[in-house]
Order: sequence, then structure tokens, then C-alpha cells
Amino acid sequence: MENKEFKSGYIAIVGAPNAGKSTLLNQILEQKISITAPKPQTTRNRITGILSGADSQIIFVDTPGICRARDEFNRGLVETALSSLRESDAVLFMIEPDSDRSINEFILENLRGISTPVILLINKIDTLANKEMLLPLMESWRNRFEFRAIIPISAIQGDGTADVISEVARLLPEGPRYYPEDYVTDQPERFFVAELVREQIFRLVSQEIPYAVAVVVEKFTEVPEKSLIEIEAAINVERDSQKGIIIGKGGRMLKEIGKQARLEIETFLGCHIYLGLFVRVQKNWRKDPRALREFGYREGR
Repeated sequence: MENKEFKSGYIAIVGAPNAGKSTLLNQILEQKISITAPKPQTTRNRITGILSGADSQIIFVDTPGICRARDEFNRGLVETALSSLRESDAVLFMIEPDSDRSINEFILENLRGISTPVILLINKIDTLANKEMLLPLMESWRNRFEFRAIIPISAIQGDGTADVISEVARLLPEGPRYYPEDYVTDQPERFFVAELVREQIFRLVSQEIPYAVAVVVEKFTEVPEKSLIEIEAAINVERDSQKGIIIGKGGRMLKEIGKQARLEIETFLGCHIYLGLFVRVQKNWRKDPRALREFGYREGR
């Protein structure tokens, strides 16, 4: 029997902060590999999600939200996202029905500079009070750019994700299986542990403090005789006042962050863990090139 042609490719997921990119990736993979939070700009790194089939392999790349960055750290995040446009076989451009027009126009400017096919995803259609608004909205976007397709979705509910996969599959070039069939990501376990701790900080700590946090896993030791993994992670902040808020009165906030993160990490790793957290002040680390490299972030250009 003759083998079918195998197809594979990299698909960048781009959009403004909080457009739902990470939620979509988790829905497509039916597994949580990208953290989510109500606050924008939660994703800082490119997260790779791998969807393997009998005759294809789609490598989705979740990127940081694109915005007009005002500082070096966020310029680095935006450059990470924009570089994915040039390195992908197709692009999923996500918007919300009432999203910021200026940010989306900025993204369109960058899309016009590449020849890569682009699919527009109108996310959060479940929030539309009047569904009759959808067709005019789709038409207005169709007039602004030559999209390969426009797909309305609700990433949080999973509506439209099958259509997204089907449309992407049509754009895949012939190529090899880049990763083993059972891989869902190429990121190491330590990376996801740090991300799951950071997710709980975004969910539990108010104001702008989560944006000043970088989490580094300093110990990750398997203890087979106890069927346990011992993990210690440093929560780096920029100022002493932020350290006090992360720890909380009597250590209650840090304890709650650890409790919630431990539950998420145990689900992800599929085993019991010991999680030790401590808070460290790293003065103005978002402006320090050495610290940015140490914490795994690229510098702005």
C-alpha cells in the first residue's frame, strides 16, 4: 500500500494581549500547556504546542500579546511575537469583536509585510449580545486584508476549534514529522512548573505586581522511593514592597500561591510534589540585560 504524503508546519498564533491565544492552544491540544489569566500580557515566551495525526503534524506557537511597547522588556516580548510571523508556514491572527482597532492595525501592518497565509479568528463570539453583528464584522475585516479564511470562535468554550484545525491542515506544506508522535510540547518540565507558579501570582495578586515577577525553578529532584518530586522555586521581584505583598500578612499570600500552584503542577506532572517557594528581590530586573538572560527572556531591540 502506498504511503500518503505527510504534511507538517509551524503555525503562529498572534494577537493583542488577552485575545485568547493561550486558551485556544489549550483547547486545540485538549491539554493545558499555556497559562491563562484575566490580566493581559500573561504569556511571555513562545509556547510550542504539537498536534500530531496519522498524516500530519501541526506545531502551533503561542506568542506574547502584541502591543506598542514602551519599555525594553515589553519590546522584547513584542519582538518575540513578531519574529514568529517570519518563521511560520501560516498565521492565526486572533481578535475580539470589540478589540482595540489601533493595536490590530499595527499587527496588520506587520502582516502586510510577509507572504505567509493568514487566517483571521474572531474570538469571544459568545460575548456578543447581538449575533447579527457578526456578519458585518466579518465583512469589514474581509475588506481590510486578504485573509485565507475568517473563522468565528469561542476559545473558552471550544466552539470553532475543529474548523481552525481543518483550515490550518489545508495550508500545511509537505514536510517531516518534527517531533515524536506522543509529544505535545518541546518545553522542559521546569519551564512549565515556573509558568504554573507565575499563573497563580497573576490570579491571586492585585495591581501591577505580577508583571514585575519572574519565577525560576532552582531545584527539581525526583525521589522515586517516595513517588515524589521535590521542587524549589524563586519568585523574583523588583522591590522590597513587592516582596512584602507576595509574602502577605503572616505569609498567607505565599502559602496560597504555593497551594494553588501545587495542585496545578501535580495535575500537569501526574504525581505528588513538594513545592517550596521563596521570594527574592532582584532590583529592576526588567531593565537588566543580565537578569533578562538569566530568567530566560530576550532583550528588546
